[in-house]
Amino acid sequence: MTIIYEFDPRFAHHLATLLGDAVVVDSAPQLVEQVNTDRDEHLVLFGPSVPLADAVAFAGQCRLRRPELGVVLLRPELGVDVLADALKAGIREVVDPSNHAAVLAASARSRDLSRQLAGANRASGRAAVPGSPPRPQPGGPEEPTDGQVITVFAAKGGCGKSTIATNLAVTLAQGVKATGPRRVCLLDLDLAFGDVAIMMQLSPQRTIADAIPVADRIDETGLRTMLTRYESGGAAVDVLLAPVQPAVAEEITRDLVTEVVHLARSMYDFVVIDTASAFTEQMLAALDATHQYVLVGTPELPSLKNLRVTLDMFDLLDYRREARTVVLNRADSKVGITMTEVEKVIRVPISGFIPSSRDVPVSANRGVPLAAGQPQHPVSSAIRELAVKRFLGAPAPAKRGMFTRKKG
Repeated sequence: MTIIYEFDPRFAHHLATLLGDAVVVDSAPQLVEQVNTDRDEHLVLFGPSVPLADAVAFAGQCRLRRPELGVVLLRPELGVDVLADALKAGIREVVDPSNHAAVLAASARSRDLSRQLAGANRASGRAAVPGSPPRPQPGGPEEPTDGQVITVFAAKGGCGKSTIATNLAVTLAQGVKATGPRRVCLLDLDLAFGDVAIMMQLSPQRTIADAIPVADRIDETGLRTMLTRYESGGAAVDVLLAPVQPAVAEEITRDLVTEVVHLARSMYDFVVIDTASAFTEQMLAALDATHQYVLVGTPELPSLKNLRVTLDMFDLLDYRREARTVVLNRADSKVGITMTEVEKVIRVPISGFIPSSRDVPVSANRGVPLAAGQPQHPVSSAIRELAVKRFLGAPAPAKRGMFTRKKG
Protein backbone atom coordinates (compact mmCIF):
# COMPACT_ATOMS: atom_id res chain seq x y z
CA MET A 1 0.00 0.00 0.00
CA THR A 2 1.12 3.58 -0.73
CA ILE A 3 0.50 6.48 1.65
CA ILE A 4 -0.59 9.64 -0.19
CA TYR A 5 -0.16 12.91 1.71
CA GLU A 6 -2.13 15.61 -0.12
CA PHE A 7 -4.36 18.50 1.02
CA ASP A 8 -6.58 18.70 -2.09
CA PRO A 9 -9.13 15.86 -1.73
CA ARG A 10 -9.91 15.73 -5.45
CA PHE A 11 -6.30 15.40 -6.49
CA ALA A 12 -5.66 12.94 -3.66
CA HIS A 13 -8.52 10.77 -4.99
CA HIS A 14 -7.05 11.07 -8.47
CA LEU A 15 -3.65 9.82 -7.20
CA ALA A 16 -5.26 6.98 -5.27
CA THR A 17 -7.09 5.89 -8.41
CA LEU A 18 -3.87 6.07 -10.43
CA LEU A 19 -1.79 4.09 -7.93
CA GLY A 20 -4.42 1.57 -6.94
CA ASP A 21 -3.71 0.22 -3.46
CA ALA A 22 -3.27 3.47 -1.50
CA VAL A 23 -4.43 5.30 1.62
CA VAL A 24 -4.87 9.10 1.75
CA VAL A 25 -3.95 11.37 4.67
CA ASP A 26 -4.28 15.15 4.78
CA SER A 27 -2.40 16.15 7.94
CA ALA A 28 1.00 15.54 9.50
CA PRO A 29 -0.45 13.74 12.58
CA GLN A 30 -2.42 11.39 10.32
CA LEU A 31 0.72 10.69 8.29
CA VAL A 32 2.76 9.84 11.37
CA GLU A 33 -0.01 7.61 12.73
CA GLN A 34 -0.36 5.76 9.42
CA VAL A 35 3.40 5.25 9.07
CA ASN A 36 3.65 3.91 12.61
CA THR A 37 0.63 1.66 12.11
CA ASP A 38 1.83 0.04 8.90
CA ARG A 39 5.44 -1.01 9.49
CA ASP A 40 5.54 -2.85 6.15
CA GLU A 41 4.76 0.28 4.11
CA HIS A 42 7.54 1.22 1.69
CA LEU A 43 6.34 4.44 0.02
CA VAL A 44 4.97 7.86 0.96
CA LEU A 45 3.89 10.14 -1.88
CA PHE A 46 3.89 13.88 -1.04
CA GLY A 47 1.39 15.71 -3.24
CA PRO A 48 2.04 19.11 -4.86
CA SER A 49 0.02 21.07 -2.27
CA VAL A 50 2.19 19.88 0.66
CA PRO A 51 4.98 22.36 1.49
CA LEU A 52 8.48 21.30 0.48
CA ALA A 53 9.67 21.89 4.05
CA ASP A 54 7.25 19.24 5.34
CA ALA A 55 8.48 16.66 2.84
CA VAL A 56 12.12 17.48 3.59
CA ALA A 57 11.62 17.20 7.35
CA PHE A 58 9.75 13.89 7.05
CA ALA A 59 12.33 12.38 4.68
CA GLY A 60 15.16 13.45 6.95
CA GLN A 61 13.58 11.64 9.89
CA CYS A 62 12.91 8.50 7.83
CA ARG A 63 16.48 8.47 6.59
CA LEU A 64 17.68 7.97 10.15
CA ARG A 65 14.87 5.97 11.72
CA ARG A 66 13.35 3.99 8.86
CA PRO A 67 15.58 3.99 5.76
CA GLU A 68 13.50 1.39 3.94
CA LEU A 69 10.56 3.81 3.71
CA GLY A 70 10.83 5.74 0.45
CA VAL A 71 9.59 9.28 -0.15
CA VAL A 72 8.53 10.56 -3.59
CA LEU A 73 7.74 14.24 -4.07
CA LEU A 74 5.33 15.60 -6.69
CA ARG A 75 6.20 19.07 -8.00
CA PRO A 76 5.08 20.75 -11.25
CA GLU A 77 8.43 22.57 -11.53
CA LEU A 78 11.51 20.38 -11.42
CA GLY A 79 14.23 22.97 -10.82
CA VAL A 80 17.74 22.10 -9.70
CA ASP A 81 17.22 23.87 -6.36
CA VAL A 82 14.11 21.83 -5.57
CA LEU A 83 15.82 18.60 -6.58
CA ALA A 84 18.95 19.42 -4.60
CA ASP A 85 16.98 20.23 -1.42
CA ALA A 86 14.93 17.06 -1.86
CA LEU A 87 17.91 14.77 -2.38
CA LYS A 88 19.76 16.29 0.57
CA ALA A 89 16.90 15.13 2.77
CA GLY A 90 16.78 11.65 1.25
CA ILE A 91 13.76 12.09 -1.03
CA ARG A 92 14.19 9.49 -3.74
CA GLU A 93 12.32 11.05 -6.66
CA VAL A 94 10.88 14.44 -7.67
CA VAL A 95 8.23 14.02 -10.36
CA ASP A 96 5.83 16.21 -12.34
CA PRO A 97 2.33 15.20 -11.10
CA SER A 98 0.83 15.74 -14.57
CA ASN A 99 3.03 12.98 -16.00
CA HIS A 100 1.14 9.89 -14.90
CA ALA A 101 3.63 7.45 -16.41
CA ALA A 102 6.49 9.17 -14.58
CA VAL A 103 4.60 9.02 -11.27
CA LEU A 104 3.96 5.30 -11.67
CA ALA A 105 7.56 4.64 -12.74
CA ALA A 106 9.02 6.65 -9.83
CA SER A 107 6.78 4.83 -7.36
CA ALA A 108 7.84 1.47 -8.78
CA ARG A 109 11.54 2.38 -8.61
CA SER A 110 11.21 3.53 -5.01
CA ARG A 111 9.45 0.33 -3.97
CA ASP A 112 12.11 -1.72 -5.75
CA LEU A 113 14.88 0.13 -3.88
CA SER A 114 13.05 -0.46 -0.61
CA ARG A 115 12.92 -4.17 -1.34
CA GLN A 116 16.65 -4.15 -2.13
CA LEU A 117 17.37 -2.32 1.13
CA ALA A 118 15.30 -4.85 3.06
CA GLY A 119 17.15 -7.69 1.31
CA ALA A 120 20.52 -6.07 1.99
CA ASN A 121 19.70 -5.76 5.67
CA ARG A 122 18.67 -9.40 5.87
CA ALA A 123 21.77 -10.49 3.95
CA SER A 124 24.08 -8.56 6.26
CA GLY A 125 22.49 -10.17 9.29
CA ARG A 126 21.91 -6.85 11.05
CA ALA A 127 20.00 -3.63 10.77
CA ALA A 128 21.83 -1.37 8.32
CA VAL A 129 21.38 2.02 9.93
CA PRO A 130 23.81 4.88 10.54
CA GLY A 131 25.79 4.30 13.69
CA SER A 132 25.85 0.54 13.43
CA PRO A 133 29.26 -1.07 13.99
CA PRO A 134 30.99 -1.35 10.59
CA ARG A 135 31.67 -4.79 9.19
CA PRO A 136 35.32 -5.85 8.89
CA GLN A 137 36.87 -4.22 5.83
CA PRO A 138 39.00 -6.07 3.26
CA GLY A 139 42.69 -5.69 3.97
CA GLY A 140 42.03 -4.94 7.65
CA PRO A 141 43.71 -6.61 10.61
CA GLU A 142 41.56 -9.72 10.26
CA GLU A 143 42.65 -10.41 6.66
CA PRO A 144 46.04 -10.91 4.98
CA THR A 145 47.24 -8.25 2.56
CA ASP A 146 46.51 -9.14 -1.07
CA GLY A 147 45.75 -7.19 -4.22
CA GLN A 148 43.28 -4.33 -4.26
CA VAL A 149 39.68 -4.94 -5.29
CA ILE A 150 38.21 -1.99 -7.18
CA THR A 151 34.50 -2.09 -7.99
CA VAL A 152 33.00 0.22 -10.61
CA PHE A 153 29.32 0.84 -9.87
CA ALA A 154 26.47 2.99 -11.16
CA ALA A 155 22.86 2.70 -10.09
CA LYS A 156 21.69 3.82 -13.54
CA GLY A 157 22.54 2.19 -16.83
CA GLY A 158 24.07 4.18 -19.65
CA CYS A 159 26.57 6.06 -17.48
CA GLY A 160 29.63 4.47 -19.07
CA LYS A 161 30.35 2.12 -16.17
CA SER A 162 31.69 -0.71 -18.35
CA THR A 163 33.76 1.70 -20.43
CA ILE A 164 35.45 3.00 -17.29
CA ALA A 165 35.93 -0.51 -15.86
CA THR A 166 37.59 -1.90 -18.99
CA ASN A 167 39.82 1.14 -19.55
CA LEU A 168 40.74 1.28 -15.87
CA ALA A 169 41.78 -2.39 -15.95
CA VAL A 170 43.97 -1.78 -19.01
CA THR A 171 45.48 1.34 -17.44
CA LEU A 172 46.32 -0.47 -14.20
CA ALA A 173 47.90 -3.31 -16.19
CA GLN A 174 50.07 -0.81 -18.07
CA GLY A 175 51.21 0.60 -14.72
CA VAL A 176 53.49 3.60 -14.35
CA LYS A 177 57.24 4.00 -14.82
CA ALA A 178 57.94 3.89 -11.08
CA THR A 179 56.22 0.55 -10.55
CA GLY A 180 56.07 -1.11 -13.96
CA PRO A 181 53.15 -3.25 -15.25
CA ARG A 182 50.74 -4.73 -12.74
CA ARG A 183 48.92 -8.05 -12.72
CA VAL A 184 45.25 -7.27 -13.26
CA CYS A 185 42.08 -9.37 -13.35
CA LEU A 186 38.81 -7.93 -14.67
CA LEU A 187 35.60 -9.58 -13.44
CA ASP A 188 32.39 -8.96 -15.39
CA LEU A 189 29.75 -9.38 -12.69
CA ASP A 190 26.95 -7.83 -14.71
CA LEU A 191 25.83 -11.42 -14.78
CA ALA A 192 22.72 -11.08 -16.94
CA PHE A 193 23.83 -8.45 -19.47
CA GLY A 194 27.60 -8.09 -19.24
CA ASP A 195 29.30 -6.22 -22.12
CA VAL A 196 32.98 -6.73 -21.33
CA ALA A 197 33.38 -9.55 -23.89
CA ILE A 198 32.08 -7.30 -26.67
CA MET A 199 33.99 -4.22 -25.53
CA MET A 200 37.29 -6.15 -25.48
CA GLN A 201 36.49 -8.41 -28.47
CA LEU A 202 36.84 -11.58 -26.45
CA SER A 203 35.27 -14.93 -27.25
CA PRO A 204 33.26 -16.15 -24.23
CA GLN A 205 34.26 -19.80 -24.48
CA ARG A 206 34.71 -19.92 -20.71
CA THR A 207 32.74 -17.73 -18.28
CA ILE A 208 31.91 -17.54 -14.60
CA ALA A 209 29.07 -19.96 -15.38
CA ASP A 210 31.72 -22.69 -15.61
CA ALA A 211 32.34 -22.21 -11.90
CA ILE A 212 28.79 -23.23 -10.96
CA PRO A 213 29.38 -27.02 -10.96
CA VAL A 214 32.55 -26.64 -8.85
CA ALA A 215 31.38 -23.78 -6.66
CA ASP A 216 32.16 -25.66 -3.44
CA ARG A 217 35.71 -26.60 -4.43
CA ILE A 218 37.02 -23.95 -6.81
CA ASP A 219 40.69 -23.07 -6.35
CA GLU A 220 43.23 -20.82 -8.04
CA THR A 221 44.09 -23.39 -10.69
CA GLY A 222 40.42 -23.85 -11.50
CA LEU A 223 39.83 -20.11 -11.68
CA ARG A 224 42.74 -19.70 -14.12
CA THR A 225 41.11 -22.16 -16.53
CA MET A 226 38.03 -19.87 -16.69
CA LEU A 227 39.92 -16.66 -17.49
CA THR A 228 40.29 -15.18 -20.96
CA ARG A 229 43.48 -13.31 -21.77
CA TYR A 230 43.38 -9.80 -23.25
CA GLU A 231 46.60 -8.30 -24.57
CA SER A 232 46.91 -4.94 -26.32
CA GLY A 233 48.63 -1.59 -25.92
CA GLY A 234 51.36 -2.98 -23.70
CA ALA A 235 48.83 -4.35 -21.21
CA ALA A 236 47.81 -7.89 -20.32
CA VAL A 237 44.53 -8.40 -18.45
CA ASP A 238 42.95 -11.69 -17.40
CA VAL A 239 39.17 -11.46 -17.76
CA LEU A 240 36.41 -13.51 -16.18
CA LEU A 241 33.48 -13.03 -18.52
CA ALA A 242 29.78 -12.91 -17.70
CA PRO A 243 27.52 -15.82 -18.75
CA VAL A 244 26.30 -15.86 -22.33
CA GLN A 245 22.74 -16.74 -21.27
CA PRO A 246 21.09 -14.21 -18.92
CA ALA A 247 19.06 -16.94 -17.18
CA VAL A 248 22.28 -18.48 -15.85
CA ALA A 249 22.80 -15.40 -13.65
CA GLU A 250 20.27 -16.74 -11.15
CA GLU A 251 22.42 -19.85 -10.58
CA ILE A 252 25.47 -17.83 -9.51
CA THR A 253 25.26 -17.51 -5.75
CA ARG A 254 26.50 -14.87 -3.38
CA ASP A 255 28.97 -17.37 -1.91
CA LEU A 256 30.41 -18.16 -5.34
CA VAL A 257 30.96 -14.47 -6.07
CA THR A 258 32.68 -14.03 -2.71
CA GLU A 259 34.98 -17.00 -3.32
CA VAL A 260 35.90 -15.87 -6.84
CA VAL A 261 36.75 -12.34 -5.68
CA HIS A 262 38.89 -13.61 -2.78
CA LEU A 263 40.73 -16.06 -5.03
CA ALA A 264 41.37 -13.38 -7.64
CA ARG A 265 42.74 -10.89 -5.13
CA SER A 266 45.22 -13.51 -3.90
CA MET A 267 46.52 -13.89 -7.46
CA TYR A 268 46.66 -10.31 -8.80
CA ASP A 269 47.79 -6.82 -7.85
CA PHE A 270 44.41 -5.41 -8.85
CA VAL A 271 40.97 -6.94 -9.33
CA VAL A 272 38.60 -4.62 -11.21
CA ILE A 273 34.90 -5.51 -11.04
CA ASP A 274 32.27 -4.35 -13.50
CA THR A 275 28.82 -4.64 -11.96
CA ALA A 276 25.11 -4.65 -12.68
CA SER A 277 23.14 -1.49 -11.88
CA ALA A 278 21.29 -3.02 -8.93
CA PHE A 279 21.89 -4.03 -5.31
CA THR A 280 21.40 -7.75 -5.88
CA GLU A 281 22.76 -10.47 -3.61
CA GLN A 282 25.68 -11.03 -5.98
CA MET A 283 26.48 -7.31 -6.19
CA LEU A 284 26.39 -7.00 -2.41
CA ALA A 285 28.87 -9.88 -2.17
CA ALA A 286 31.23 -8.05 -4.52
CA LEU A 287 30.78 -4.73 -2.72
CA ASP A 288 31.44 -6.38 0.65
CA ALA A 289 34.78 -7.69 -0.67
CA THR A 290 35.83 -4.37 -2.22
CA HIS A 291 38.65 -2.07 -1.10
CA GLN A 292 37.87 0.91 -3.36
CA TYR A 293 34.57 1.95 -4.94
CA VAL A 294 34.42 3.92 -8.20
CA LEU A 295 30.93 5.43 -8.40
CA VAL A 296 29.98 6.72 -11.83
CA GLY A 297 27.49 9.39 -12.83
CA THR A 298 26.83 11.76 -15.72
CA PRO A 299 25.77 15.45 -15.61
CA GLU A 300 22.08 14.69 -15.97
CA LEU A 301 19.54 15.00 -13.17
CA PRO A 302 18.27 11.36 -13.30
CA SER A 303 21.85 10.05 -13.14
CA LEU A 304 22.82 12.46 -10.35
CA LYS A 305 19.71 11.49 -8.39
CA ASN A 306 20.65 7.81 -8.64
CA LEU A 307 24.23 8.63 -7.67
CA ARG A 308 22.96 10.43 -4.57
CA VAL A 309 20.75 7.43 -3.72
CA THR A 310 23.77 5.14 -4.18
CA LEU A 311 25.82 7.23 -1.75
CA ASP A 312 22.98 7.06 0.78
CA MET A 313 22.75 3.30 0.30
CA PHE A 314 26.50 2.98 0.89
CA ASP A 315 26.08 4.93 4.13
CA LEU A 316 23.37 2.53 5.25
CA LEU A 317 25.58 -0.45 4.41
CA ASP A 318 28.59 1.06 6.25
CA TYR A 319 30.87 1.14 3.20
CA ARG A 320 33.69 3.51 4.11
CA ARG A 321 33.39 7.02 2.74
CA GLU A 322 37.14 7.38 2.31
CA ALA A 323 37.11 4.35 -0.01
CA ARG A 324 34.68 5.98 -2.46
CA THR A 325 35.79 7.73 -5.64
CA VAL A 326 33.08 9.66 -7.47
CA VAL A 327 33.67 9.95 -11.21
CA LEU A 328 31.69 12.21 -13.53
CA ASN A 329 31.62 10.70 -17.00
CA ARG A 330 30.96 12.88 -20.06
CA ALA A 331 31.77 15.74 -17.74
CA ASP A 332 32.09 18.37 -20.47
CA SER A 333 28.68 17.67 -22.03
CA LYS A 334 26.66 20.83 -22.64
CA VAL A 335 23.40 19.75 -21.05
CA GLY A 336 22.38 22.87 -19.13
CA ILE A 337 23.75 21.94 -15.71
CA THR A 338 26.89 23.40 -14.16
CA MET A 339 29.51 21.70 -12.00
CA THR A 340 28.32 23.82 -9.08
CA GLU A 341 24.82 22.41 -9.52
CA VAL A 342 26.20 18.87 -9.86
CA GLU A 343 28.08 19.11 -6.56
CA LYS A 344 25.05 20.72 -4.91
CA VAL A 345 22.98 17.67 -5.81
CA ILE A 346 25.44 14.90 -4.86
CA ARG A 347 27.08 16.79 -1.95
CA VAL A 348 30.46 15.04 -2.27
CA PRO A 349 33.64 16.07 -4.11
CA ILE A 350 34.21 14.68 -7.59
CA SER A 351 37.58 12.94 -7.95
CA GLY A 352 37.56 12.18 -11.66
CA PHE A 353 36.29 14.00 -14.73
CA ILE A 354 36.06 11.91 -17.91
CA PRO A 355 35.43 13.98 -21.07
CA SER A 356 32.83 13.14 -23.68
CA SER A 357 34.09 11.77 -26.99
CA ARG A 358 32.65 10.11 -30.07
CA ASP A 359 35.71 7.87 -30.01
CA VAL A 360 34.32 5.99 -26.99
CA PRO A 361 31.49 4.17 -28.84
CA VAL A 362 33.84 3.67 -31.80
CA SER A 363 36.35 1.92 -29.52
CA ALA A 364 33.58 -0.22 -28.02
CA ASN A 365 32.44 -1.27 -31.50
CA ARG A 366 36.03 -2.13 -32.44
CA GLY A 367 36.56 -4.07 -29.22
CA VAL A 368 39.68 -2.07 -28.34
CA PRO A 369 39.53 0.09 -25.17
CA LEU A 370 40.88 3.60 -25.75
CA ALA A 371 43.52 3.07 -23.06
CA ALA A 372 44.97 0.30 -25.24
CA GLY A 373 44.36 1.68 -28.74
CA GLN A 374 44.88 5.40 -28.08
CA PRO A 375 46.73 5.84 -24.76
CA GLN A 376 47.19 9.59 -25.36
CA HIS A 377 43.49 10.20 -26.02
CA PRO A 378 41.87 12.69 -23.57
CA VAL A 379 39.62 9.93 -22.20
CA SER A 380 42.61 7.62 -21.71
CA SER A 381 44.57 10.43 -20.05
CA ALA A 382 41.71 11.20 -17.66
CA ILE A 383 41.41 7.55 -16.60
CA ARG A 384 45.19 7.26 -16.22
CA GLU A 385 45.24 10.38 -14.04
CA LEU A 386 42.51 8.85 -11.88
CA ALA A 387 44.38 5.53 -11.66
CA VAL A 388 47.64 7.20 -10.64
CA LYS A 389 45.99 9.46 -8.11
CA ARG A 390 43.86 6.80 -6.45
CA PHE A 391 45.40 3.38 -7.07
CA LEU A 392 48.93 3.39 -8.51
CA GLY A 393 50.65 5.56 -5.92
CA ALA A 394 51.91 2.68 -3.79
CA PRO A 395 54.25 -0.21 -4.67
CA ALA A 396 52.74 -3.56 -5.51
CA PRO A 397 51.61 -5.51 -2.41
CA ALA A 398 53.52 -8.60 -1.29
CA LYS A 399 52.16 -11.64 -3.07
CA ARG A 400 50.88 -14.85 -1.55
CA GLY A 401 52.00 -18.17 -2.97
CA MET A 402 50.44 -18.40 -6.40
CA PHE A 403 49.03 -21.88 -5.81
CA THR A 404 48.00 -21.52 -2.17
CA ARG A 405 44.28 -21.84 -1.75
CA LYS A 406 42.73 -18.70 -0.24
CA LYS A 407 39.57 -19.11 1.73
CA GLY A 408 37.22 -16.11 2.19
